[in-house]
Amino acid sequence: MVFTRSDVRLVGLTVLAVLVAAVTYYGNIGGTIAPFVLSAVALALLATLVGHSVEALGDRLGAGATGVVQSALGNLPELFVVLFALKSKLYEVATATIVGSILANVLLVLGIAFLAGGLKHGSQHFEKSAARRISMLLVLAVAALAVPALTAELHTPAAGHERALSVVVSILLLLLFVASLPAALKRSDTSAGDGAAAGTAGAGEDGPTAEGGAAKAAEPAHEGPGWPLWQAFTMLAVAGVGAAFVSDWFVAGLTPAMDSLGISQAFAGLVIVAIAGNAVENVVGIQLAYQNRADYALSVILQSPLQIALMVAPALVLLSPLVGASFTLVLPPLLLVSLLLAVVVTVVVVLDGESNWLEGAALVVLYGIIATAFWWG
Repeated sequence: MVFTRSDVRLVGLTVLAVLVAAVTYYGNIGGTIAPFVLSAVALALLATLVGHSVEALGDRLGAGATGVVQSALGNLPELFVVLFALKSKLYEVATATIVGSILANVLLVLGIAFLAGGLKHGSQHFEKSAARRISMLLVLAVAALAVPALTAELHTPAAGHERALSVVVSILLLLLFVASLPAALKRSDTSAGDGAAAGTAGAGEDGPTAEGGAAKAAEPAHEGPGWPLWQAFTMLAVAGVGAAFVSDWFVAGLTPAMDSLGISQAFAGLVIVAIAGNAVENVVGIQLAYQNRADYALSVILQSPLQIALMVAPALVLLSPLVGASFTLVLPPLLLVSLLLAVVVTVVVVLDGESNWLEGAALVVLYGIIATAFWWG
């Protein structure tokens, strides 16, 4: 394998964090808080390792394929976390985690990415066609997720058949996900032009800061860690498997930590578990925006909530009986409304193919408001 000294340090630190988390979990060491915190740290380091692998893949696969591959592996912890939560009968945590994962990506992570990239490079531009395609699929997926909840809330004839309806919706969403893959994997030839346009437009609109973005755009294309393709895929797979184990320890420490800190299941699922489970996208997407790779950042960040809505949530409905649970797509009213608002606002922000720091700040503020509303449960 081709490793630099910094790569060796990162891998060593990640292995050490996973081992320490394993010792605290299996050895019942550290009381109620330490196992939870240490497993969260291990997940974050695994996310950083995935970020390096994604950098190595980016220039070879293109923005769309990179986002799909990275999000698929990055969402593995999400899938395992919710399955383990369902096994532990933490239904409120499971439901809130699914919604919280979408909210965290479309508001918090995208907002921080726009904020970081905008403050460093000025206005950033990304491919409009990709933004429209992802936005359209995200709106359709959220609309489909809303149907089972509305049938229950409106007391329609379908009320009482939410499980059967959820299974049908899940199968159709999975078919839509498969149908969307060819377009998502197609490599675009316009990324470089968009990047240059970002620098030029930014210099005209935002002054000195954006001039730095123009200079940055004029530099040669960003190079990743320089890993061979097989090595990048290997590190992605190993990190994904490691995240599955750490997710189990994370959920095991969740209930004692909630009881000790006085945190409700809804807030824990919506904020804490969702952010930890999406640590990969949190780190990678922000890194890419800060490096002025707006197309890659948008693809990585928005592919994750899209896959959660089209693949992870439906998969949980179909797989939940395997862990002795019965998971449906019926969302509580406040979660449903928050999800719809977040997606609509995000679509409005990204459809013009341009982002700036103020839009990022607005997304982060909206996330903070929604999260606060769930503090009390």
